[in-house]
Amino acid sequence: MSWGAGQQGHGDEEGHGYGYGHGYGYGHGEQGQAYGRPQPYPPPQQYAQPPYASYPYADRGPAVAAPAETTAPLPAVEPEPGPTADAGPEADAGPETGAGPGAAAPAAGRDRYFDTLRAVALVRVVTYHTFGWAWAGMVFPSMGIMFGLAGTLMAKSLRRPAPKVIRSRLRRLLPPFWFWGAFVVVAMLVHGWMPGRQIVYWIVPLGDPPGNAWGEQAWEVLWYLRTYLWFVLLSPLLLRVFRTAPVPVLLLSLAPIAVFQYVWQPPDDRFGAALLDLATYLFCWLLGFAHHDGVLQRLKPAAVTALSLAALAYGGWYALAHRAEYGTYDLDDIPLAQAFWSAGFVTLLMYAKARLGIDFAGLTRFRRLDRIVTVFNARAVTVYLWHEIALALAVPLIDLCWEVPAFEAYLPLDSQWFLFGVGWVLIAVFVLACGWVEDVAARKRPRLLP
Repeated sequence: MSWGAGQQGHGDEEGHGYGYGHGYGYGHGEQGQAYGRPQPYPPPQQYAQPPYASYPYADRGPAVAAPAETTAPLPAVEPEPGPTADAGPEADAGPETGAGPGAAAPAAGRDRYFDTLRAVALVRVVTYHTFGWAWAGMVFPSMGIMFGLAGTLMAKSLRRPAPKVIRSRLRRLLPPFWFWGAFVVVAMLVHGWMPGRQIVYWIVPLGDPPGNAWGEQAWEVLWYLRTYLWFVLLSPLLLRVFRTAPVPVLLLSLAPIAVFQYVWQPPDDRFGAALLDLATYLFCWLLGFAHHDGVLQRLKPAAVTALSLAALAYGGWYALAHRAEYGTYDLDDIPLAQAFWSAGFVTLLMYAKARLGIDFAGLTRFRRLDRIVTVFNARAVTVYLWHEIALALAVPLIDLCWEVPAFEAYLPLDSQWFLFGVGWVLIAVFVLACGWVEDVAARKRPRLLP
């Protein structure tokens, strides 16, 4: 059995690389599959009547009333952080938290459409990191969805004073991050890591925290927290700019990633990585603002559909046309393609919500499925942070099974699907053992399960 990480990106002064994508695999005596970067989730919002009378491409007829949404990250929970997928603290709820107290039914005011998207995004992240399917991002761009949901919740929260909202987000995000980080940092120290002054990023991840190759599978997911945190800090300004001219600002938000691709390349360091990720998901974050402010529900279906399909076509074409250049068509390795594909995909999802009022309320009839969605939303940050460790631990655990003749004879130990199943068992263990930290961060009574 062997497992390892391979990643390209920028490095810290200690010479350790970090950036977009890493890989590990499982196999008895062989290297397994490679995969790219992960992704996380955010929280639902409430529709608010926009202060503007009309927008370009607006429907001049009477506006369709949209159902109210509220949330309880990613990531959510005041969520969001999530890590959701994923995660991030938001709205007095935490990194997309979500879940009602121990009941199968959703908490009052929660929107099951957004909750379900967040849960599916987390599952897709774990699946992608297990199998490394390059096409997974095209089927369901989890990170773009997570940032879109987080932007919606952030716009809702900013009806309160911005400093209070930002403090709340930090309170929801940082304790789970510190708890998880303590294990990762100590493990890397034991395995020979010598930190420099950049260790401050393990306190507040405004930049990619440093680490060694031994712990790379664990800490490479932190790009999402770093990007989410910067979006939170910039949101008061972004929301003000967005509301001056919603549709033009939204469309122009794709300009930065185009500039970085064709005009100026960001530096290959922490600053450049942060700029690139912000540019990649800026449209999705502002799309969350548009959803909350009621901008989307006023736009004409034909215009939204045409522009969304054009963005999807361009993103998909760019990924496939430059496959030889990047060595893959995986969107996680091609920021420009990721930005446009996510823009088109998330726009269609959010427009369907805004225009048609989809709420997935019928999910409550399926008690077990509804319960799973609740737990995923309440423990989004935990699932996001710990899933890589769970998958890494599954490899040596399965390797031990080869020493038991009965297991070797009757279990598919060499199957990635078996690794996937064992990984989810370990994720469930981490949710039970560590998920209570999200409750503490949200100033709630700690519980094994929400």
